[in-house]
Amino acid sequence: MKHAVAFLCLMLGLTALRVDTAHAQASDYPSRTVTFICPFPAGGGTDILTRLLAQELQDKLGKPVIVENRVGAGTVIAAGAVAKSPPDGYMLFLAPVTTLAIGPHIYKTLPYDTVKDFAPVGLVGSAQFVLIANPALGAKTLPELIALVKSKNGQMSYASSGASTPHHLFMEMFLKMIGAKAQHVPYRGSVPAMTDVMSGQIPFMMVDLAVAISQIREGKVIAYGVTSPTRVKAMPELPTIAEAGLPGFAAQGWFSVVVRAGTPRPIIDKLNGVLMPYLQRPDVQDRLNAVAIEPRTSTPNEMTTYLAAELTKWGQVVKDAGIEPQ
Repeated sequence: MKHAVAFLCLMLGLTALRVDTAHAQASDYPSRTVTFICPFPAGGGTDILTRLLAQELQDKLGKPVIVENRVGAGTVIAAGAVAKSPPDGYMLFLAPVTTLAIGPHIYKTLPYDTVKDFAPVGLVGSAQFVLIANPALGAKTLPELIALVKSKNGQMSYASSGASTPHHLFMEMFLKMIGAKAQHVPYRGSVPAMTDVMSGQIPFMMVDLAVAISQIREGKVIAYGVTSPTRVKAMPELPTIAEAGLPGFAAQGWFSVVVRAGTPRPIIDKLNGVLMPYLQRPDVQDRLNAVAIEPRTSTPNEMTTYLAAELTKWGQVVKDAGIEPQ
């Protein structure tokens, strides 16, 4: 009995020590420069989002926060670097839906496990997408486009920014819901894909709203609706696809901030406590809405639940599209 009591006291003491150590780490954090990894090129909306968040962290935490753009391999390079970093909160990652929820269903092997190797700090934004077509196609409304695609089942083609990107999978969701097929033509990026839609070489596509805003306003392409469940502030006159004629359709890209799994929870909470209030500021929301990114917020636990649902959702989309893991 004495041995059992002594063992229990020892375990309680170790637990208390671990808690005290974690809180001490959080109170001292950060004591040096923090690196914030963005898996996309400089200058785009996601880069702007990363730099805004980094500046706020630097201002509030009092240490330099450096943005590093690690581009390539569909975000695998950036994610792999973060997955191998020490679990101390000194390397943050702007992780998109592509990395955390789509990639695991696309690649047979990855240098990380998106659930086990990353710890959520929180959701930070949603990227808006829009369904567009060349005006010469003759479909002025979404019901007309749906009827046309169904009448030419499998004969029409659509563009995307690349295989297994949100642009590709959002369109496959759309085709599944209308009960039709179309040929996928992947490009190396949204801009060249949309260029061929405008020239008439490809009839339609899902594209980032930020990329297409000026072309929509100039009448170079027809916009049928945004993919998100609600209208977006960047172009509030555009209906959602659900409103325009396909009830139940909703899909959006999203961005989160994650750290290496094993990072002490007090550090994660400290980061969340800086970023979430910042994203709720009207001036920050206006800045992000201007580049078609809708600010989002969550607790770490809420993001964990959300990610589990997104993994299931995109796994089904990939399966329905007949995409074989590479």
